Amino acid sequence: MKLLSVFAFVAFALDQVSKYLVIHVMGVSPLNPIDVMPPLLRFRYGENRGINLGLFGDGVSVWFLIVIALAICVGVLYWVMRHPQPRLAKAGAGLLIGGALANVFDRLIYGYVLDFLNMSCCGINNPFVFNVADIFIFAGALGLVFFGHDPKALKKGT
Repeated sequence: MKLLSVFAFVAFALDQVSKYLVIHVMGVSPLNPIDVMPPLLRFRYGENRGINLGLFGDGVSVWFLIVIALAICVGVLYWVMRHPQPRLAKAGAGLLIGGALANVFDRLIYGYVLDFLNMSCCGINNPFVFNVADIFIFAGALGLVFFGHDPKALKKGT
């Protein structure tokens, strides 16, 4: 449980610090994008009022999205506590939970998730922005898929 907590705290903190630095220190705004290593990495201001990549941004309540994110966090935490998991799965759960809570924090503070990362490559122009929490959520989900398991299911051969 300690490993999960550490990874969740680090994911949450890194996301919030990165947003503060990019938005408040570097001054990225809708009128002030920053090309870090174009086109591979650009800082572009974004307000995500929907789910992933802004889907359903006009028709979904902020509170509904907060409740869904918290329910997922509780479900992942319950699953990890209920079934013994390898260390990498616990780390993945921590990343997922920390990233999701960082986005919930944004929704509580701003009413939307603050995004700023934009990446394009190889002649493909990506119009979407994301944040560090999204990276941790994705990495954590992959960690659970590849390293998480149910020992009871393995013993039964299923």
